[in-house]
Amino acid sequence: MHAPRHRAARDRSAAGPWGRAALLSAGLAAGGLLAHGLAPRQAALIAAAQAQTAPAATTASPSMADLIKQHEQELEAARAQQKSAAEQQDRLKADLAAIGADRTKLNQELIDVAAKVRTIETRISDAEARLRPLDARENEIRSSLDQRRDEIGEVLAALQRAGRRAPPALLVRPEDALESLRTAILLGAVVPELRTRAERLATDLGELIAVRQKIAAERDQLAADRSRLGSDQTRLAALVEERQRQQSAVERDIDAERGRALTLSRQVDSLQGLIAKMEQDLKSAAKAAAVAGQKGAPTSPGGKPDLAALKDPGRLSPAIAFASAKGMLPFPVNGAKIRDFGRPDGVGGVERGISLSTRPGAQITTPCDGWVVYAGPFRSYGQLLILNAGGGYHVLIAGMERISVNIGQFVLTGEPVATMGSTSRVASILAANASQPVLYVEFRKDGTPIDPGPWWAANEGEKVRG
Repeated sequence: MHAPRHRAARDRSAAGPWGRAALLSAGLAAGGLLAHGLAPRQAALIAAAQAQTAPAATTASPSMADLIKQHEQELEAARAQQKSAAEQQDRLKADLAAIGADRTKLNQELIDVAAKVRTIETRISDAEARLRPLDARENEIRSSLDQRRDEIGEVLAALQRAGRRAPPALLVRPEDALESLRTAILLGAVVPELRTRAERLATDLGELIAVRQKIAAERDQLAADRSRLGSDQTRLAALVEERQRQQSAVERDIDAERGRALTLSRQVDSLQGLIAKMEQDLKSAAKAAAVAGQKGAPTSPGGKPDLAALKDPGRLSPAIAFASAKGMLPFPVNGAKIRDFGRPDGVGGVERGISLSTRPGAQITTPCDGWVVYAGPFRSYGQLLILNAGGGYHVLIAGMERISVNIGQFVLTGEPVATMGSTSRVASILAANASQPVLYVEFRKDGTPIDPGPWWAANEGEKVRG
C-alpha cells in the first residue's frame, strides 16, 4: 500500500540521499513520469514537445464530396457578403437622403466619420507594432526548440524508459535489494539533470503557448478593426461624394477651373509663384483669397478666440484666427515625423516644412479651417493641396494620391480632403529612406515658410475638432 503524497514527501526528506533514491525508485515503479517531480502541466508540455518534433502525418486527399461541400460553403459566404454590401449601400443612400442639402449635417457627419477612421487607423498601427515583437519571439522560441530536437527526444525517451522499466521494490523482493540499490544510486545521479532539462523545455513550451495566445488575440482584434475600417471608409467615401456633388451643383465651371489651374501650375517654378498665380488668375481661388482677407475670426467679449465657434459645423469662415491657433492644431494624418522644419535636407539646404511617414491609404484631414486655392499635381510634390487660412497664412499639404476637394471650397478643421497611396509620392529629397508613404506639410506667412511647430497640439489626444 502506498502512503499519501505528503507523508511520502516527509519520508523522502528524512531518509537522506540513499533513502530518497530508494523511495524515488519505488515511485518510478508506481508513478512513471510524475515520479521525476514534474507537474502534470509540465508532463503535458513535454508531450507537446514530442508532437512538435514528430514528423507530420500524411493526410488523405479530400474526396469529391468534400470539395463540393467546400465550394458550396464558399459560394454561400460570397452571397452573404454580397447581401451585406447591398444592405450597407441601402443604409448609406437612406442616410444621405435624410441629410439632403443640409450642409451643417453633412459637414458634421464627414468630420465624425473621418475622426473614426483615423482612430481605427491608429489602433491598427498600434496592433501591428505589438505583433512584430510577438512574432519575433515566437520564431525565436520555435527556432530554439528545433535546434534542441535531439535533446527533446532524449528526455522523452529517458522518461518513457524510466516509467516502463521500474526497479523491484525492496519490501516485495528482498533478494533483489542489491539491484534496487544500484538502480537507486544511478537514478539519484541522473534524475536531477533529467528534471532540469525537462523543466527548461516545459518553460519554453509554456512561453510559446502564451505567445501564440497573445498573437491570436491581437490578430482577432486586428481583423475586427480592419473590418470596421473598411465599413467606415465606404461610408466616408459616400459622404465625400455627396459633398462634392453639392459643391458641383453650386459651381458648374469646376472642371474648367481645374484645367486652368493645371495649365498655370506648369508656368511657374516655385510654390510662392504658384500661390500668387492661382489667387490672381483663377476666379474661384481669387474669390477664396478675397474672402479669406476680409473675414475676421469670431472673438469673445474679452478679445480672445471664441472656442465655441469650433462647435459650429455650418460655419463659412475660420472659427479661430490662424495666428491665434498656436498649440491647437492636429496633424493632418496619423504618422511619425521623419523630418522637421529647419533641419538639413541632405542637399545643402534646410527643410521648409515637416514630413510624416504614414500608413498606405491613410486618411488626410485638414489641420485648420481654410479655403482651397489649389488642388492638383505640382512638379515633384505629387498631389498638392494649398489652403488659404486667412491673415496671410497658407497651409501646403503634399504627397497624397488623391484629393477630394475643389478649388474655392471652404473646408473645416478635421474634414477629410485626401488619401495617401501605397508608395511615396513626394520627391526623393523629401522621402529619402522612407519605406512608407510620406506626407509633406508646410506653413507659410506672406509667402515665406515658417516653423509649424508652435501650432501643433502638444498632446495629440487633444486635437482641434470642427
